[in-house]
Amino acid sequence: MHKRKTRRRRVTLAIAMGAVAAGGLAVLPITALADTTSGTAGATSSTRQQDFASAAAGYHVPSSVLLGLAYQESAWDSHGAQASADGGYGPMHLTDVTPAMMASGDAGAVGRSDLKSMAANPALHTLQAAAKLTGLPEDALRKDPAANIRGGAALLASYEKQVAGSVPSDAAQWYGAVARYSQSPQKQDAAGFANRVYATIRGGAGVTTKDGQRVRLDAAPAVRPATAQVDRLHLKTAAATDTECPPAVPCTFVPGSPAGLQVSNRPANGIKIDTIVIHDLEGTYDSGVAGLANPSNSVSTNYVMRSSDGAVTQMVPTKDIAFHAGNYSSNLHSIGIEHEGYAAQGATWYTEAQYESTAYLVQYLAHRFGIPLDRQHILGHDDVAGPSLSGVLAQHWDPGPSWDWDHFMRLLGAPLSGLRGTAPVGSVVTIDPAFDTNLQTVQVCPIDDPTGATTACTDRKQASNFVFLRTAPDASAPLFGDQAIHGTAAGTNKISDWGSTAQTGQQFVVADQQGDWTAIWFSGAKVWFYNPGGQNTKQAYGVKIISAAGSTPVAVYGSSYPDASEYPAGLGASTQAPISGYSLPAGQAYVATQPPNATVDYFKSSGTVVTGAKTQYTIQYNHRVALVYSGDVTATPVTKHWEDGGAKR
Repeated sequence: MHKRKTRRRRVTLAIAMGAVAAGGLAVLPITALADTTSGTAGATSSTRQQDFASAAAGYHVPSSVLLGLAYQESAWDSHGAQASADGGYGPMHLTDVTPAMMASGDAGAVGRSDLKSMAANPALHTLQAAAKLTGLPEDALRKDPAANIRGGAALLASYEKQVAGSVPSDAAQWYGAVARYSQSPQKQDAAGFANRVYATIRGGAGVTTKDGQRVRLDAAPAVRPATAQVDRLHLKTAAATDTECPPAVPCTFVPGSPAGLQVSNRPANGIKIDTIVIHDLEGTYDSGVAGLANPSNSVSTNYVMRSSDGAVTQMVPTKDIAFHAGNYSSNLHSIGIEHEGYAAQGATWYTEAQYESTAYLVQYLAHRFGIPLDRQHILGHDDVAGPSLSGVLAQHWDPGPSWDWDHFMRLLGAPLSGLRGTAPVGSVVTIDPAFDTNLQTVQVCPIDDPTGATTACTDRKQASNFVFLRTAPDASAPLFGDQAIHGTAAGTNKISDWGSTAQTGQQFVVADQQGDWTAIWFSGAKVWFYNPGGQNTKQAYGVKIISAAGSTPVAVYGSSYPDASEYPAGLGASTQAPISGYSLPAGQAYVATQPPNATVDYFKSSGTVVTGAKTQYTIQYNHRVALVYSGDVTATPVTKHWEDGGAKR
């Protein structure tokens, strides 16, 4: 492996906190979006820029409109002719969904009863419509980015003729066609998509794509879109609801299953909301919403995010407790956001509309509840603690290695900071490989269970948000095996085997250095990952190093409940025990990013909140977080950059 030189990607949207842009566009409530994601190493090309210009001229579409729309659909990437979660191809996200496609490979949809009806939806066959308009073969529209762009331009022009009767040169007059291109059946959703496209047009964008294409859209702040055109589409208007969404996010409310939630009054009743959890549905948006609304469903979520246009369905009010994370103690303090998609499907790519809409929503929630915008408070389901050893094993591993945490944190205005370089022993590092060029080989199986025997598995190299962890500083050394998954056995490279990986944004204490390899304390062991010149890490400070207060190992927990003696009479005490097989040994050190929190429990029947006297630190224990009692450990602040071979504390 060699250190790779990466290009930089920059996006600026002209938006400001709490304001409404001219032309009626909704805007981010907190910070402007700024993105500097790395692109593909090596030579770059302007071919795709020329393809957009040619298609725009050929179908009389203003180039700014075509570029702005394509950015929201794909960030101008071709995605290697792979389909998105809802069957979209290429820079223009032309859709072609069939039951066979959805049921094949590792999509996770095998056996679904709704595949035939879902595949019959005309909104999922825009590729065929584009083929008829252009005369180009359908296979070319799937595989050739230039053909795909021409197909998208032809389709958009056909929508504009339906809306306006002509193809005007004024970019502002294409708002209705852009809204139509979203394929959204509801007016609010279609308008929300068009608003984000025009925010991109007004603010501009510049990207070097994953396949080395330089594409740029110059800012046009004077564009005032004709937003009233959306009325010409005669779309359904969702009933007015008391949704909790920022103005930029089209949002409707569908009640989640009563069996999957507890009515509460967070945070007014003293239950702190301090975490947002990112999930994927392992299915489609429509089937996910329907399933979560089923009264017999014992799980729920606060929000569900659609891939094609970033539309949102809220299902549980934020004041209430949604059962989304497989751990009641975690659910008590968190908000869950589900995304259309499949964790094991390497071909799945999240649209820019989905990333940006989620960023708007997370910023809004973080601002409202005082949640820090960092990876210790914005978690994936695969980062959430399990309440016991069996609970850890049962925890889900979504949104998976294809969720680009670096890109998402930049959209939040909270990029992972710190300098790169070889980290001294005892310092704290943030895991941060460059997503696009961090190609890891994972094994994908039809039945993706890290502990079960499977057949017909295949190895796949893909851009990833993690580094593999080994038992020695050698590429041939066994992978580390998490105790909950493997006991004392080695780990695997199965895509679902989260235990042998450290993920972007997670923070650890450096235990050793040997050549190009860095060791960290992880799950009670010293593990190694390839890190030449510190290319996969950044230095971290403003955290606390947590270590055992005495000479004996410290118990590690997956939940945070008061002691039994602290519960009022008549209320049954929740019980917890240390996670078997996990401990914080003396001499090791882990990272906490916030002060210790009091133990808490809640009783729906009476609305009683029980707060204990003891406090616990949340630490990055392995790929998942865990908890330790503050009385069992010492906490040493890391307040400055490390220099000259040692951490300054």
